[in-house]
Amino acid sequence: MSTGIRFTDEFKQDAVAQVVERGYAVSEVAERLGISTKSLYTWKAQFAKSPRVRSEVAEQAAEIRRLKRELARVTEERTILKKATLNKA
Repeated sequence: MSTGIRFTDEFKQDAVAQVVERGYAVSEVAERLGISTKSLYTWKAQFAKSPRVRSEVAEQAAEIRRLKRELARVTEERTILKKATLNKA
C-alpha cells in the first residue's frame, strides 16, 4: 500500500476551487501546490459528485477500514491458535 502524503479534504477542496471557481489551469495549480495533475483531476472528479454520493463513499471507506482491522485481528488470532495446536502435538 502507498505511504504517500495524505491531504485533508479541506486542502483538496481548496485546490479544486482554484481550478473550478477561480479559473486557474490545473497544471498551474498543481505546480504551485506541489501535487500531481493526476491528483488534482482525481480530486476534481471526487468533489464534483453530489454530497450524498460523497457521504456514501466515505461511509464505504470507513467500513472497509473497519473490516480490514477486523480481518487482521482474526488472522492474528488464528495464527496464535495454530501455533498453540502445533506445540501440543
